[in-house]
Amino acid sequence: MSFVGLLMRLLETTDGMVILFYRSITLAGMVGLVACLRRGQRPAAFLRSLDRTDLMMGLALAIAFMTYVYAMLLTSVASTLLLLTLSPFFAAILGWVWIGERPHILTWPAMAAALIGVALMISDGISLGRTAGNLVALVSALSFAVMLVLARRSRRDDVLGGTFLGGILALCMAGIAAGIVGEGLAISGQDLLLTLFMGAFTIGIGIALVTWGTGYVPAAEVSLLTLTESVLGPIWPWIFLGHAMTLTEIGGGAIVLGAVAMLALATREPRKVGLSRQDRHRA
Repeated sequence: MSFVGLLMRLLETTDGMVILFYRSITLAGMVGLVACLRRGQRPAAFLRSLDRTDLMMGLALAIAFMTYVYAMLLTSVASTLLLLTLSPFFAAILGWVWIGERPHILTWPAMAAALIGVALMISDGISLGRTAGNLVALVSALSFAVMLVLARRSRRDDVLGGTFLGGILALCMAGIAAGIVGEGLAISGQDLLLTLFMGAFTIGIGIALVTWGTGYVPAAEVSLLTLTESVLGPIWPWIFLGHAMTLTEIGGGAIVLGAVAMLALATREPRKVGLSRQDRHRA
């Protein structure tokens, strides 16, 4: 997933709707394939299993996908990815207000520290003319948080149905927008291959594997592991294209990452060592 920023910078087109349209084709296809394999369903059965909750999660994800693409175009890869790490904090507040999940006591100091980091990055964005991109990245983080809370409320084993519909809705929204207010869906052969690869590999397989892994790894550890996207994401454009981060981005991003990591470690469930007496008896 960390290669999205690099692939975005390799594209010749800067039309966000065109990028979103072609990326969503393979995104939805890959997630649908993984969902069928994981659930042991045929495609028709998978489609019939989709319900209102999947549709709501899909709508939130479609907005997140759209704003994510535009954030990548309007601001730096580093700012986009680091601002997206705010999703757990947004989810904590929404979960508390919406479904009554009381946040961990360390959520508030961690969030206060993260806001300092965000303020640094936004101030840097103002001086570099990237304010719009940073604000769009915050909208994307909020939309991801809405999807997370919807997933928690549904108590489902995976959100592959919602992710699939997110890709389908993003595809439809991008196609309509490109036809009405854009310049159509014309794209070069190289950009077509890059966007299709992006949807299938970096987004499709990435989200599918994260979703699949959540059944085997505690939620707090998943949060820590997915932080590698925000750490590695700005590194690839720097190595391959020479797009370095500013000192303010590095400082603000380090504060945000540290705050998220602190919260994830604090909410980490202790590992169970050995077997209980009842389990030993059963064994």
